Amino acid sequence: MAVGWEEYFQLTFREKLPTKPLEQTVDHFPPLLQLLEKRQELLAADQGLQAQKDEFHTKMAALNQRWAQLEQKEEELRGSFVRFDKFLQDAEARRGRALQRAAEEQQRAHRREAEALRLRTQLEALQRERARKQRRLRRLEPCARLLERVLELLPEFQEVPELVARFDGLVDTQAVLELVERERQAELEATRARLQWLRDSGQEELLRLGQRRAELQEQLEAAQECRQQWESRWTQIQNTAAAKTLLLGRTRMSALNLYQLVRLRQGQLPALDVEDTEGQLEQVKQFILDLSATLASLGQGEPTATTS
Repeated sequence: MAVGWEEYFQLTFREKLPTKPLEQTVDHFPPLLQLLEKRQELLAADQGLQAQKDEFHTKMAALNQRWAQLEQKEEELRGSFVRFDKFLQDAEARRGRALQRAAEEQQRAHRREAEALRLRTQLEALQRERARKQRRLRRLEPCARLLERVLELLPEFQEVPELVARFDGLVDTQAVLELVERERQAELEATRARLQWLRDSGQEELLRLGQRRAELQEQLEAAQECRQQWESRWTQIQNTAAAKTLLLGRTRMSALNLYQLVRLRQGQLPALDVEDTEGQLEQVKQFILDLSATLASLGQGEPTATTS
């Protein structure tokens, strides 16, 4: 922590002052000597203080110079650091480019090795093909000599390719004829199979139709029997209806006769329709009730007269 100028001078002045008490000087020296002594002490203190000031200024100047040197060195170090960092970055970039070039060179080397391997494989395949063709050529040499002798025997052919072309044509014709024969044979087999299928299907169809005819015959017989039953039942219903119709006619005639008798007994002409059987029966019923009431009243009157 920095100390102020006043505090610094006060501390220095206190260090320069005598440490003996004032009472001792008063006892041994007269006042003038004491004053001189005080002046000398003050002068010595001022000189010491000035010397310390000069020393302090010198030290401060040295410190400032040292600080300036340190700042300069710091700037130099900072510049060195920047240059070193740039150098490291450049070195890293050069290293990256070198690694990239090395990787590219390695890839090109791998591609060249793969291409060389492919070419070696292709060369080996070509060599094998060449050896195979040479073996085939050696096998076909007797055939070539045979073809030459055939040309000598067949003057219509001038060159071997003509003979080979004629032979190829005959082979192709034979292949076509064999193909046509196989197709005809396949069609014949298909026709035979279809004929057999039609025969089997016809027999199965006849059997199925026979079974269907028997089923329909059974259904027809059942239907005829059911028809006979319904016809007999219908006849019975008609007979019952005729009997009931006759009974109904008789009942209606009886009701009409009773109604006419009632109206005749009442001395009135029939007012209801001939077909209104219910009304007629209602009139007959009312007449019977009235007659019953009259007879009942007459029956009650006779015992009363007998008693009197």
